[in-house]
Amino acid sequence: MSLTLSMAAFALAASISPGPVNIVALGSGARHGLRASLRHVTGATVGFSLLLLLIGLGLHELLRHWPAMTRVLHVGGVAFLLYMAWKLASDRGELGRDNQAPPPSLLTGATLQWLNPKAWLASVAGIGAYVGEGQTALLWQFTGIYFVICYLSIASWAWAGSVISHYLDNPARVRLFNRVLAALLVTSALYLLLA
Repeated sequence: MSLTLSMAAFALAASISPGPVNIVALGSGARHGLRASLRHVTGATVGFSLLLLLIGLGLHELLRHWPAMTRVLHVGGVAFLLYMAWKLASDRGELGRDNQAPPPSLLTGATLQWLNPKAWLASVAGIGAYVGEGQTALLWQFTGIYFVICYLSIASWAWAGSVISHYLDNPARVRLFNRVLAALLVTSALYLLLA
C-alpha cells in the first residue's frame, strides 16, 4: 500500500466515524438542508486541518509541558458538547422559517473541532504515524489529503441529514430527532469524561 493511500485510509476512518462534529452535521442537514450546512462542514474541516498542521509543527510538545492546558481543553470540549445537547433537547421542533435558529456557523464547526478530544487524538496519532520524523513535505501532504477526506466525510453526514429531513414533517418528529441527537452528544460527552 502506498503512503498516500495509507494516509487517505487513516483520514477516512477517523473522519467518517460518528462523533460530535458529524452528529451536529447530521442534525444541521436535517434541519437546514445540505447547502446551509456547508458552513459548518467547511469550518469543521478548516478547524481540524489547522489543528493537524499545528500539532505537526510542534503544538503537542507545548501541551506536553503544560498538562493543565490539555485538561482545560478536555473539560471545555465536554462542556461545549453538553451545551449543544441542551440546545437540541430544548428545541421546540417548529419547522416554520420564523422559528428556525440559524444553521451552525463556520466558527461553530471550527470551535467544535478544537474542543473535540477525538480530533486531538486523531491528529496526534496521524502525525505520529505519518510525520514522525518531522518532514514538512509529508506534513503538508498529509494535511492536504486529510482536508479533502474530512470535508467529504462531514458533508456526507450533512447530506444524510438532508435526506432524512423528508421524514421530519411535524414538530413532534423533529423534537424526537433532536432529542436522539442530544442523547448521542451527551453519550459522547460522558465517554470523554470517563476516558
